[in-house]
Amino acid sequence: MKKTVYIFSDGELKRKDNTIFLETESEKKYIPVENISEIFIFGEVSINKRLLEFLSGAGIILHFFNYYEYYVGSYYPREHLNSGYIILKQVEHYLDESKRMILAKKFVQGAVENIKKVLIYYSNRGKNLDFSIEKINNLSQNIESVNTIEQLMAIEGNIREQYYKSMDNILNNEHFIFEERSKKPPKNKLNALISFSNSIIYTSCLSAIYKTHLDPRIGYLHSTNFRRFTLNLDVAEIFKPIIGDRVIFTLINKDIIKPQHFETKFSGIVLNEKGREIFVKEMEERLKSTFEYKKLGRHVSYRDLIRLELYKIEKHLIGEEEYLPFISGW
Repeated sequence: MKKTVYIFSDGELKRKDNTIFLETESEKKYIPVENISEIFIFGEVSINKRLLEFLSGAGIILHFFNYYEYYVGSYYPREHLNSGYIILKQVEHYLDESKRMILAKKFVQGAVENIKKVLIYYSNRGKNLDFSIEKINNLSQNIESVNTIEQLMAIEGNIREQYYKSMDNILNNEHFIFEERSKKPPKNKLNALISFSNSIIYTSCLSAIYKTHLDPRIGYLHSTNFRRFTLNLDVAEIFKPIIGDRVIFTLINKDIIKPQHFETKFSGIVLNEKGREIFVKEMEERLKSTFEYKKLGRHVSYRDLIRLELYKIEKHLIGEEEYLPFISGW
């Protein structure tokens, strides 16, 4: 299975013979190209056209993040699997408001159900979450009746706000308190973890889209406009609770991530290099972990699960099978 490479240090990334060579102040190493699907770059790394041509031929995506650890863009090689037919179907489902709403509501419903699964999981382990679960149940009853994307996004935002507030009960940790959602920059450690986690999920979904016939620029819940990509944002809503948030809870509850793994930067709080390494290691473990996917009757990894979700969307677009979002079984 191909792997994801994360680069946190400053340095130079270049082609050397038929492989990739990374040179930083502390190390020089070769990265075998046949084993890589994507590279996440958090440090100040210089590249050149020769490397980009090489990566394009190998179908390797580069994802870039800024000093707040926010995703800023990708080098997305030519879409070798794009299908004109699928793109036309994507556009058709976007321009037809009723078809767009069907998909947009599915993404929100999937996200809400997985949020509830997380809350129920911790409620069963003694956390006081009954109020949050009831509030989210009440809010979610309005999803089916709304008629516009704006109304749908408002409901989703209210549900997620209630969910974020419940994190203090889940964590019960004086060093990681939610307070309120803050980003660009995050104002506290928990918000820094949420933002970093979301960025990883967004880009993981983008990488998965690259391996399908879908065009990432055409989303449904998130409006297709001047943004680079939107479909990955739609799909990520489903997986943020059960992949990213579970990683956050594990790291804090097991005392793996600590206050010393953060730093203040440009009036915000971000993970330092050691903190990013710890987080990424746990995220990779989560993405590689497998579970029994009853629909297929076999075990799949969470990374494979994202790609399977995209295939379901393809089938919906061509009228083969109605799209039903993945809902966690635990």
